[in-house]
Amino acid sequence: MKFITGTFRVLRDTTWPNRKQRWTDFIAILEYTAFFAVIIYIFDKLLQLGLMKLLEFFR
Repeated sequence: MKFITGTFRVLRDTTWPNRKQRWTDFIAILEYTAFFAVIIYIFDKLLQLGLMKLLEFFR
C-alpha cells in the first residue's frame, strides 16, 4: 500500500506546466521534429546518390 500512497504523493508534489508552457513545449517538439526530418532526408539523398555512383562504377 505504500506504493500507491507514494504515487499519489509524487503526483501531488509535481508542478504541472501552465497553458503557455505547454504550447511552448509543443512548438519546440515540432521544431525538433522538422529539423531532424530534414537532416534525415538530406542524409538519405546523399546516401542514395553515393550508392548510385557506386553501382555505375561496377557497370
